[in-house]
Amino acid sequence: MKVVGVGCGPGMATEEAIAIIRSARQIYGSRQAIERVSSYIHADASIYYSYEKKVLAELPDDAVVLSTGDPLMAGLGTLPSAVVTPGISSMQLACARLNLSWDQLCIVNAHNTDHESATLRVCRAISDSYVVFIIADPAFQISVLAEALVHTKRDLCIAVCEDLGYPHERIACGTVHDPPVAMSSLFCVLVSPRREEAK
Repeated sequence: MKVVGVGCGPGMATEEAIAIIRSARQIYGSRQAIERVSSYIHADASIYYSYEKKVLAELPDDAVVLSTGDPLMAGLGTLPSAVVTPGISSMQLACARLNLSWDQLCIVNAHNTDHESATLRVCRAISDSYVVFIIADPAFQISVLAEALVHTKRDLCIAVCEDLGYPHERIACGTVHDPPVAMSSLFCVLVSPRREEAK
């Protein structure tokens, strides 16, 4: 089975991903993932919007499973026997928009997982001088994260990046004392030292 990232927004699929999608005759994916690359799907391809991970793990080698963003960013890339083709992730785009290097980056998954544990991981990483990227789900509370980060006693910037790659994308920055508010259900968060502290 081929797991193909379609990117975090329109136009974020790579040329390699597009070539695989064009040649596929059996495609699985969420409605959002399939719509994002629908212009590349062959007219004779069979499309499946509904599936279970157990079913995906048993697919033949030539079946293509679409994953929004990058398949290894809280996606389907860890399925057994998956051959992964990456997409442009929200992490890549967020760092590019905010001009943040990856060399001190720590990734924390707060998507469909324990938010309290994720928040503790963020605080530990910040205390160890990392910049932290958080992949969040709609229930993740930035205000709760900010309250926890106060105890690190660091001068931090919190950026919420919403609908990245879409025409209506939004990036809002704040601090632990005045955190930004997510206006969309599709967002990620970056926590980094403020420029003055980083110098």
